[in-house]
Amino acid sequence: MYNYYRGNHKNRGNGFSSHGSRPRFRGNFRRNEKKLDSNLFIRKGNGENVEAPFVPQVKFEDYNIAEKIKRNILDHGYTLPTEIQDKAIPQILEGRDVIGIANTGTGKTAAFLITLINKSFLDRNQRTLIVVPTRELAVQIGDEFRLFAKGTDLEIVTAIGGANIRRQTYELRHRPHFVIGTPGRLKDLIERRELNLSIFQNVVLDEVDRMVDIGFIKDIKEIVSLLPRIRQSLFFSATVGRETQEILRSFVTNPVTVSVKQQDTAENIDQDIIRVTKNSKMEVLDRLLRQPGFDKVLVFGRTKWSMEKLSRNLIQRGVKAAAIHGNKSQNQRQRALDEFKDNKIQVLIATDVASRGLDIQDVTHVINYDAPTSYDDYIHRIGRTGRAGKKGFALTFVE
Repeated sequence: MYNYYRGNHKNRGNGFSSHGSRPRFRGNFRRNEKKLDSNLFIRKGNGENVEAPFVPQVKFEDYNIAEKIKRNILDHGYTLPTEIQDKAIPQILEGRDVIGIANTGTGKTAAFLITLINKSFLDRNQRTLIVVPTRELAVQIGDEFRLFAKGTDLEIVTAIGGANIRRQTYELRHRPHFVIGTPGRLKDLIERRELNLSIFQNVVLDEVDRMVDIGFIKDIKEIVSLLPRIRQSLFFSATVGRETQEILRSFVTNPVTVSVKQQDTAENIDQDIIRVTKNSKMEVLDRLLRQPGFDKVLVFGRTKWSMEKLSRNLIQRGVKAAAIHGNKSQNQRQRALDEFKDNKIQVLIATDVASRGLDIQDVTHVINYDAPTSYDDYIHRIGRTGRAGKKGFALTFVE
């Protein structure tokens, strides 16, 4: 069993339980799944970058994109593309529909942003709609857009719940080149006749498996049905299940499939479980957080109420912590994320609203205070650590 008194990552054990969390989304969730086998969450990591690094065939400067955008890419610190960028960017630049199968953190956001920003920069009539599962991912992609589109005069509107819809409608009336949003808010704007999908020649569905998982499949189908027939469509997902395939059939035309997914969890993430009792969980977590090396920790739990309570308890114990969940306002959630990214707090406590798509640098540990509902949820939770080839640790509490 993991020795939380000494922080020793060598001595390991068994166990695991409970249920995953869900933000307040429409749709039915998977409430009655069997408890997952705890052995799924034990896997010894093999250090940093154990696989041979991917060697791209080209540099970003070799792509047929505008010089201004190339300078922005370089200023952002990018010189060599990741595998999915290397495989997808040429296809997107050719105008092909693309199905990208890749784990989160592989660089797919830059793959579609760079190419579509270039498209609108060269032709100001080109407009792009990007649909994502969560507010946080929408904000993050919006921030990345501004870096790559610096000096191009291209505009983006972020259409998400928890933010002022009147301001969003005002911004949409300026006919921005890019609109990024969550299905619920996009549908609201469509119903108010503030968003006309017929003007978008380019559409991106990102983290599709997550949108299906949290009950947005009906909304996505409605959105797709309102798009112009002639368009460029980009589809990104870590998995392609039956319901995801339903969306695919009506979304892409003669697509190119780009797959860089090699395995469910990264080799450089050390995964283990910690046996606890219901009454000892809080004490065990507190001891862990005081161990050397637990510098930037993401804690996942089941419910909004319990994670808020956990956050307050840790703060009372002197731990610098914050929580994000569905009962927080968008400003509160974004402030907590920013503080975590900037290392102003040690611990970010979250329901599964934060488990997909977020690119947070140098997360040392993911701790599953409550077990996820499914193995897919587990994969996406622990994917917040061990990014960019760095060593990461994932620990799961087992009652």
